Amino acid sequence: MIFVDSNVPMYLVGAEHPNKGRAQLLLQTAVLDGDRLVTDAEVLQEILHRYTAIERLDAIQPTFDTVLGVVDEVFPVDSVDVDHAKQIILGGSSFTARDALHIAVLERRGISRVMSFDAGYDRRPGLIRIS
Repeated sequence: MIFVDSNVPMYLVGAEHPNKGRAQLLLQTAVLDGDRLVTDAEVLQEILHRYTAIERLDAIQPTFDTVLGVVDEVFPVDSVDVDHAKQIILGGSSFTARDALHIAVLERRGISRVMSFDAGYDRRPGLIRIS
């Protein structure tokens, strides 16, 4: 099982960027390999937040379509995840609140692989970032 972070579909939908082709290849490889792809509701919120902040409302639906078209499941985020994210942050990590929340969801669900261009995940023992 592989968790798909928000930056992967955003690179696919966004303007030309060195990671655009890489994101496409990562997703194609995972699908061809039969990997189960998942994400969480916070990823969808991040897409809304980012595209609203940069006034790119036209990119919201295509990015949602992209992520929802490749993942097998979108996990909810609940108070257990938020509390675990709080513990990750208070434990002295330098993760962003969003990354800590994703990590909490991953750890609760027993997921060790993350498809992301965010190198911050490399600092969490037990996680393998695919980029």
